[in-house]
Amino acid sequence: MRAPCPKAPIVHTDSVRQDVQQLEQLLTLPTRRHIQDVRIAAVLPAYNEEESIAATIESILGQTRVPDAVFVLVNNSTDETYFVAREYDGVHTRTYRDHQYTCQVKVIDLGEVPDKKVGALNFGYALAKDFDYLLGVDGDTVLDRRAVQYMTEEILSDSRIGGISAIYGFDQSQAKTGMERFLVRSQRFQFAGFNMDNLLRSRNMAVLGGQASLLNIEAMKRTMAENRQDTPWVTDSEIEDSLLSLQLKSAGYRTKISAKARAVVGPMLTMRSLDAQQVKWNAGGVELILQKPLHANLRLRWRENIAMITNLMSRVLFVALAAASVSIGAFEFAWWWAVPPVVSVLLTLRIAVSIKGYTARDVLYALAFLPGEIYMFLRGIHFLKAWTQVLTRTERDNWAAQAKAENGGGGGFGWLLGLLGVVLIAAVLGWGWLNLLPPVQTTLLAVGWTALAVVTILQTLAMLSKLFRRHRGFTV
Repeated sequence: MRAPCPKAPIVHTDSVRQDVQQLEQLLTLPTRRHIQDVRIAAVLPAYNEEESIAATIESILGQTRVPDAVFVLVNNSTDETYFVAREYDGVHTRTYRDHQYTCQVKVIDLGEVPDKKVGALNFGYALAKDFDYLLGVDGDTVLDRRAVQYMTEEILSDSRIGGISAIYGFDQSQAKTGMERFLVRSQRFQFAGFNMDNLLRSRNMAVLGGQASLLNIEAMKRTMAENRQDTPWVTDSEIEDSLLSLQLKSAGYRTKISAKARAVVGPMLTMRSLDAQQVKWNAGGVELILQKPLHANLRLRWRENIAMITNLMSRVLFVALAAASVSIGAFEFAWWWAVPPVVSVLLTLRIAVSIKGYTARDVLYALAFLPGEIYMFLRGIHFLKAWTQVLTRTERDNWAAQAKAENGGGGGFGWLLGLLGVVLIAAVLGWGWLNLLPPVQTTLLAVGWTALAVVTILQTLAMLSKLFRRHRGFTV
């Protein structure tokens, strides 16, 4: 008896058609663009940068992935910046790994620009808007030779990235005097801690700093449309980079810090210029967190401000309580007071060894403790000045103040008036303390030392959490 023939399988033509269509879609998905296939325009706003602009341009032309165009926009300058930069005007070629790059350098003297750096940046955007990416570089920044390559590869790896910033560092050799060496190294530690915080937060960057950042021009256009702006940068904020970063984030884009791209930025070499820069940065940040307190990009700024408040409060409170206790013979040393400084030294030491190319002097700075405390005190003054300026609605052109300070102007006897004010307040408080009744003094000391203990314990726990967190191989 013949075996029955097997039945032919039933084929559902609709299902087959859907499978074919899905396969075709997969085969036609766009492949990731190569760094050679995109067009990059570098925009360099330059204000009185005659000593640094040549090194900046040469670092860009020496990249492993040279931008297709470089627009050097000299604005409000009174020195030889334009004439130094003009030596590079024209077409440049560079061959890297058998690929030849052609870069057109265009140097433009904008003359007096009312909106200063913001005006120059917007002029640069108008020149670069038909490119794929805009590389913003300050006139005193020197890029590592692979910085553009790394930032471009990273931004091409994820279409959600609206901008990516390099890891900023400082060249200690720029400092000549003892004061300059102290200021540069302190800024080096300040930026190192800030960069590491961002790297460990999934590389989310709250602020795409203008020192060296690669921006997606399509994302900038979308941001402009959503905010009804004619230009990507506006004068509404003291720190235009922060506002643009917030707008990119609000438009659905990510703002990142590169894991590998590096740049050496220009430090503040005087107390006056540092004060002007830090007050401008802090004032701009305060304005933003008061305008948009719940914005995701501002969480780190909230933490920074809260940390600065507690740092100032704990130190002032300790000095005041110690002086008050000594005045009535009630001062007693407790061993645990040494714990927070020891933890602070260990944390600063951990930051020191996380700096790429750290030196023995960086380690000594961390172990010395006192230099870091002095710089923290200076930052506290800048912090208080910024908050006072914003809360009192003081009209002040912080851009002009920083520019003037960097060129040796400004200052005067403002610092002396501030010092006299502190001395006067301390004298009044001291006189009031000495005229209190003993029971009241005892009660105030008990409450004060308890409050200080609580704040110090919380600060120490916060430092310990940073001390023991994994750096996951990152260096800053």
